[in-house]
Amino acid sequence: MGAKTALLAFTEGDLRPALWGAVRSDPAEVIDLVRELHPGYQVTPIGDASLGDYSYPPDDISYATVQAGAELFCDRRLVCDPPSQLPARLLQAGAGRRIILHGMHSVSDWLCFAVWENGELVRSLSLSPDAGIRENIGEPYDFELPYWAGEHPVEPMLSENSYPLPFHPLDLGEQALRALFGFVIEGRPELDDIDPFDVHLHGFRVADPTGREQAERAARMEQVLQRMTPPRRYRMMPDGTLRELGDDET
Repeated sequence: MGAKTALLAFTEGDLRPALWGAVRSDPAEVIDLVRELHPGYQVTPIGDASLGDYSYPPDDISYATVQAGAELFCDRRLVCDPPSQLPARLLQAGAGRRIILHGMHSVSDWLCFAVWENGELVRSLSLSPDAGIRENIGEPYDFELPYWAGEHPVEPMLSENSYPLPFHPLDLGEQALRALFGFVIEGRPELDDIDPFDVHLHGFRVADPTGREQAERAARMEQVLQRMTPPRRYRMMPDGTLRELGDDET
């Protein structure tokens, strides 16, 4: 799976109708909102794109749109894990409205999503196979129930290992994305799904003028690279399982 998201929305009720009827928003209004959500940062327009292109923008890049009754931001800085720790300034920006957060990453099989209603956190979930269930607040939504009931188990590729969660986070993540935002990234679209490539976004470079954030990010990446172990190699066996190859095997 190659699905990744970093989405935050403020909306008056259901977000999906606003995205179904999405139009090109006023760039001046959008840049003001992006600046409001990133106080102290340099915000520079970089051009337009679509939700289908940039549901997970690169570092230092933000895409956003303002629609009737809704504001949508695609921005990795705005998605926190666990979701219950969403900064107070973002809760204030969405005060009196529904706040929806969705983040997932296919490399780590990580998923988080959360919903606030009138300032109250009603549902938050964060999980990955490595970290397990990091946060699980509130009653699961109906779209979640088959997953928690064990109806979507992950078939292990390695005969000696079982998947550490009762379902694949990205599978549930797509259902959460459809239910909360009205579209999917992978899988077969349904007739009433939004086409994310029809949702126009304005793009911005959002940079820390001190350079501190960029330097900290580079240092973290260097630490990750130093901790990486040599790659593991596998061979498909006649029974369909994978066997790990030793260093002397080709």
